[in-house]
Amino acid sequence: MPGNAAALSSFIESAPPGELSNVTTAIKNIVAEDQSLLQSLGPAFEKYNEEQFTTVKLPGGSREVLVSEHNSLGDGRYYDVESQSSFAFDHATQKASAVQQHVLESEHADLVKSLLKSLTTHTSEHYPASTLSITPSTPSPSHIAIALVANKYSPSNYWNGRWRSLYLLDPSSGALTGSIRVDVHYYEDGNVRLLTNKAVDVKAGTSAQEVTKAIAGVERRYQEELNKAFGGLSEGAFKGLRRQLPVTRQKIEWDKVSGYRVGQDIGGNRTR
Repeated sequence: MPGNAAALSSFIESAPPGELSNVTTAIKNIVAEDQSLLQSLGPAFEKYNEEQFTTVKLPGGSREVLVSEHNSLGDGRYYDVESQSSFAFDHATQKASAVQQHVLESEHADLVKSLLKSLTTHTSEHYPASTLSITPSTPSPSHIAIALVANKYSPSNYWNGRWRSLYLLDPSSGALTGSIRVDVHYYEDGNVRLLTNKAVDVKAGTSAQEVTKAIAGVERRYQEELNKAFGGLSEGAFKGLRRQLPVTRQKIEWDKVSGYRVGQDIGGNRTR
């Protein structure tokens, strides 16, 4: 039984963006009537939601709020500074309930609110849709946690993607550390997944404007790095994955690879 729980937990923790419900359904089919095994997977669901910055709409609310270890109140409750509320979160169903008023009490409250205003402007300009959380970090109360997640799901086109940024700001020194993670899953006629992890360690400053400028610079440079990496795939790793003569018996024009649809065009333009 412990081995089964460990294996199923690994499936949950590695679920691609937007696909946890599919994994959960498959697991329920596997465990069938074994409710004790299903209940033992609670820590895996919690780990996944906190690490992936799962978002949820509060009952009666219109905007999404973020779940992470940094805005945790313990016992399955989390809080959101902008809405001044706390809520219970069911990690298995990804549903929020029991919303209560929660006023931020921190020596850094003014800086948190200034950062929220400044970074909301930044994210609205650079992300089609995103969710932002800025709070004193629960694991590191002397630091301010800035968590950002931007999801793009397109299951009808067989791909889903997620951008996550996490920064820990030391208000006393202006040091900003953290990471940027990109996770994209493409599964048309195959299974390809991109996982990246960019470490961040910069001197940002102690004002909301300085921190926002530093974050904007870090994310812009990383986006440029990703663009260059993708541009080199046709002559590098992508080409190495394919044989010279695929099933069509025709050579692939690698200089045009960015225009191919991976599953259909490279596979021979077959129709469904």
